[in-house]
Amino acid sequence: GTDAPQRYPRDRMRLPALPRSDGLAAERTDISEPARRVERVARRSAPARLPGRITTPHPGHLGGNVAKKALITGITGQDGSYLAEFLISKGYEVFGMVRRSSTTRFYRIDHILDALTLVPGDLLDQVSLLNIIRDCQPDEVYNLGAQSFVPTSWAQPVLTAEFTALGVTRMLDAIRMVNPNIRFYQASSSEMFGKVREVPQSETTPFYPRSPYGVAKVYG
Repeated sequence: GTDAPQRYPRDRMRLPALPRSDGLAAERTDISEPARRVERVARRSAPARLPGRITTPHPGHLGGNVAKKALITGITGQDGSYLAEFLISKGYEVFGMVRRSSTTRFYRIDHILDALTLVPGDLLDQVSLLNIIRDCQPDEVYNLGAQSFVPTSWAQPVLTAEFTALGVTRMLDAIRMVNPNIRFYQASSSEMFGKVREVPQSETTPFYPRSPYGVAKVYG
């Protein structure tokens, strides 16, 4: 139907290949048109309601088995883009949550846009998370989204807490209400150890965060 999340084909305009840290060349495309498409999908959605269930077939049906579904927050970041590549290579159907923004950047994932589905949502909005989990029905959720710039956490400690700490609570609550069997991965940080008590750190090393970002990560 017209409310279904859209797959984002690459733009027709080709730009020079960008170097990647793994030595591979990622073909870059114009990022403005995908950003506009996200906005169009968002505008077609009813207030506080994301588009309906995905109906587009996915090539992850191998040997008669239905592909697992994974939802990634922070998919446009470095770690999120590499995780998306990995899961796609394993036959997953991958959904990436992106915030509604006029300056959305897809340059890290433009080479795999054909293989994933982007859905609008926000870690600050409980209802959008609930609807994403309900509509996409993921088997696994990888929460990589956060306000992760440590100096900014000192200038904006409350916003950092909302994204990095309470965002985890909102996502877990959405999972609990829709399907408690969904597997959940929370990205951590060395900032959680802060002023370390021992070197090297282990699973029993006490946390000693020294920044609002580190504190928010410990909460999450």
